[in-house]
Amino acid sequence: MAARKDKPTPARPLPTLTLETLAAKAVGGPVCGVDEAGRGPWAGPVSAAAVILNPDDLPDGVDDSKALTAARRETLEIEIKARALAWGVGFASVEEIAELNILQATGLAMCRAIEAMSIQPVAALVDGNYRFKLPCDVRTVVGGDGLSLSIAAASILAKTARDRLMIELDGVYPGYGFASHKGYNAPVHQAALKAMGPCPAHRRSWSPIRALLEEA
Repeated sequence: MAARKDKPTPARPLPTLTLETLAAKAVGGPVCGVDEAGRGPWAGPVSAAAVILNPDDLPDGVDDSKALTAARRETLEIEIKARALAWGVGFASVEEIAELNILQATGLAMCRAIEAMSIQPVAALVDGNYRFKLPCDVRTVVGGDGLSLSIAAASILAKTARDRLMIELDGVYPGYGFASHKGYNAPVHQAALKAMGPCPAHRRSWSPIRALLEEA
């Protein structure tokens, strides 16, 4: 019997502007894509970005930030900011995460991103299934960063902005490895926390960090 040859996995299609175009027609105005970065880490703020792309001047290769290398994200960040009709980035701090909870803090970062835009959207396509309270109409899109080009662009801006801030925090609070793992759970992060305890950049309301504080 001849050996079975595995068929190659088909390439995932890139995001498009289809959802934005349909939404813009429905609401009669500009539509932005919104996404966040950093909801899960043990340290650092949560970030969000909002983008209104120019359909006549689209950057090539925009995709879900998780599908791109760091170098490619940085290149696309420059192109998106230069060619988009409008964009904005917002953060919610560690203190705000503790005060509000991570979900509400994410919504706050999204509001700040939209408010920072030079053109205010009539509606926002938001990645995920949670309908955040934003300063415009909200349309949720599950898996949006792989479907909507403007959400994918927002995912890139949110990720690069937060990564850059975490690299800066690595200089302020050395020894934790923030520049490499960006505040996420990693063996080097766990080891540093056990050796040095949490720093002001850590989310002290998070159960792993709270447990360390209770042991001290």
